[in-house]
Amino acid sequence: MALSNIANLFGRSPIKPIEKHMATAHEASADLIPFFDSLIRGDLEEAEQIQLRISASENRADDIKRDLRLHMPDSLFMPVSRSDLLELLHAQDEVANTAQDIAGLAIGRKMQIPASLQPLMTTFVESVVATSAQALRAINELDELLESGFAGREVDIAKRMTAELDELERKSDKLEVEIRAALFTIEKDLPPVDVMFLYRVIEWIGELADRAHSVGNRLQLLLAR
Repeated sequence: MALSNIANLFGRSPIKPIEKHMATAHEASADLIPFFDSLIRGDLEEAEQIQLRISASENRADDIKRDLRLHMPDSLFMPVSRSDLLELLHAQDEVANTAQDIAGLAIGRKMQIPASLQPLMTTFVESVVATSAQALRAINELDELLESGFAGREVDIAKRMTAELDELERKSDKLEVEIRAALFTIEKDLPPVDVMFLYRVIEWIGELADRAHSVGNRLQLLLAR
């Protein structure tokens, strides 16, 4: 009998909700692309609507997380432990939380992106969201990994996906360095408080890539065990 079927016999399998949670967290992340596009166009009203959408995704992710924590059995008939899955869930949750923090800060400050930074900011945000998307693709392999008992071809696929996630995170790190350097060259021409918050939002966007990368790290730990 397949391991996932055994899990369903002895308690609801948490794998599908974990995948759904990551999908919802990525929805919050992905909406940063149109959010920053609205900021760049100066359409604050549209940006506020997208910020509300990001918050709604984060709230849904919280609901899924809460339900999982309440109903996940103490003992799982799976080749993974409850504590490992909860650590994975926490890493995923940080993706949604960070996306919400970024949008909330930018809206709260009615942030304007300087014209010289706009192309690089768009590329940076798209790169970070691509990292989140790759984390989601990796997590969506959990069902197949479970069916295979974390062995064979499915493990190779998951390892390749996490390796690609490593590359995407490094690309985002490089772009963060570039946009910080670009901001440094113009900061003397901007209000100091605006500069401070621009640096902060850039930092948090970079952290979002780190959060997505952490999801891959948690998956790698599952594979190693």
